[in-house]
Amino acid sequence: MYLDLTKNSRQRTLAIAVLVIMAIFIVRLFYLQIIRHDFYVAAARSEQLKQLDIPAQRGEIYVMNGDEPTRIVMNETVYTVFADPVTVKKPADVADLIRRVAGGNARPNIEKLLASKTSRYQILATKVSMRQAEMIKQANLNGLGFQRENQRVYPEGQLAAQTLGFVDNAGQGQYGLEGAMNKELSGTDGLLQTVTDVRDVPLTIGNDNVRKPAKDGQNIVMTIDQNVQSYSEQALAAGLKRTGATNGSVMVMDPQTGKILAMANLPTYDPANYSQVSDIAAYNNATINAPYEAGSVVKSLTVSTGLDKGVIQPDSTYNNRGSIQVDDATIKNASTTEALGTQTIQTALTDSLNTGMVTIAQRLGDGNYITQNSRNTIYDYFHNRFGFGQLTGIELVGESPGIIVPPNVVQGNAVRYSNMVFGQGMDITMLQMSAAFSSVINGGVYHDPTILAGTIGADGTYHQNDARSSHRVIQANTSQQIMKMLVVDRRDNGAVDPAGYSVGGKTGTSQALINGVYSFSQTVGTYIGFGGGDAAKYVIMVQVSGDNMNLQGAHDASPIFTDISNWMLSYLKLQPKG
Repeated sequence: MYLDLTKNSRQRTLAIAVLVIMAIFIVRLFYLQIIRHDFYVAAARSEQLKQLDIPAQRGEIYVMNGDEPTRIVMNETVYTVFADPVTVKKPADVADLIRRVAGGNARPNIEKLLASKTSRYQILATKVSMRQAEMIKQANLNGLGFQRENQRVYPEGQLAAQTLGFVDNAGQGQYGLEGAMNKELSGTDGLLQTVTDVRDVPLTIGNDNVRKPAKDGQNIVMTIDQNVQSYSEQALAAGLKRTGATNGSVMVMDPQTGKILAMANLPTYDPANYSQVSDIAAYNNATINAPYEAGSVVKSLTVSTGLDKGVIQPDSTYNNRGSIQVDDATIKNASTTEALGTQTIQTALTDSLNTGMVTIAQRLGDGNYITQNSRNTIYDYFHNRFGFGQLTGIELVGESPGIIVPPNVVQGNAVRYSNMVFGQGMDITMLQMSAAFSSVINGGVYHDPTILAGTIGADGTYHQNDARSSHRVIQANTSQQIMKMLVVDRRDNGAVDPAGYSVGGKTGTSQALINGVYSFSQTVGTYIGFGGGDAAKYVIMVQVSGDNMNLQGAHDASPIFTDISNWMLSYLKLQPKG
């Protein structure tokens, strides 16, 4: 009886133990499958669900080569070579291979990087070409990896550098078009999300799979003509060398459309090596972001205003005494050899007489004084019509609006406005002046300047942009008059141009403002002009300057204009009049 009880006791104990163990398993399973269900599902998803960004391809940039777009900024695939120091078996061999293949793109302290066992990721070389990456892969050394990237390539080197801008190491566009249209050029990265097995092989079935394709950036075509840009830069460099000037800019514009054909600036830089620039001022496009007192080139606009309002004609006369009084200011002519006495407005323009321009300003009022009405008229033309003191809307980074004082804000505005009509007392950019000048010699229509010609689609098709807005600023017959006057101005100042063409222009020389004070030892030389047949086909503006240098529009800037103008007549295949 005792044995049975013992046996039953053991069976009972075993049964209880089994039940307890089963209960533990059941409770544990309940805990895992019910209570902790969401946690473990999330954990499993984190292991099985892989999410990867699909980088968008940055849009490329084109310029015009005549009527055909051509690439000036391209993308190139490069690789970053990295290592896991823990898994590298032969660090000496790795260091030797990277230096031998990657050359200057290799890090200088490879041995030290490979000796660090606290990091599983060390960059050994950057900007390695596809061919170099393949050579490194073929060595079959453990612990090396490759990260694919894109970098900008500039087949034309420094050409139009300030207009293009550059892409920094973070992939963001800086300055120029790269900065202004960074969003459009960047595109939108895609997304790949998929469930994988233990070997990271994607499982094609499942609601968790997501594939959002990358949207590549736009391929943008600029209005810049590659040939015009190249020649403008060459002519500018030659002109600076000839004069000794240290800074210069050239703008070439199509006056019939507002399209920019060239923007050249010196000093310049190489956008492929932007980090090597010692003075970041080289990044700036002086034609749009360096307003200055333009000087006598503005007289072309003053005469246009007087002609348009009917207060003068080219042969209208006034008495030139060499100076003219405005309130408590005596305004003198810059020339010491001008003819005194009765002179025509044409002579005032040709000889760049300040007294003639102030006389026009007076005639816009009561004839003897620069009244509120004359100031209102000048402001209407200069600001509202010609765009001084406001942005043109050019599609580039850093445009300056310049400064023009309204007619009723500052005491003494009669003196200020008497200075403005011969190009002092207000700050404007070369872009503003070129657009305004274009409007008075193209038939009287202001075209909003633009640097964008269109886009290149994924299929390679060129899509042209619609024309930007325009508005009439002077009458057509006024435009014809000022064109003829500017041709006479250029001819009578000794310029020699190919026969059979209409080429006209105006010089400008202005004192430089240094720390808010006019300098007598430094001037800026400017020339603006046009060329073509019955209609102007191009406008060219040139500016030259240098520290402690007295540079003149006629002597230093005009020859650069002539060089480019003669070339443009040939390049555009313009036929001379018989």
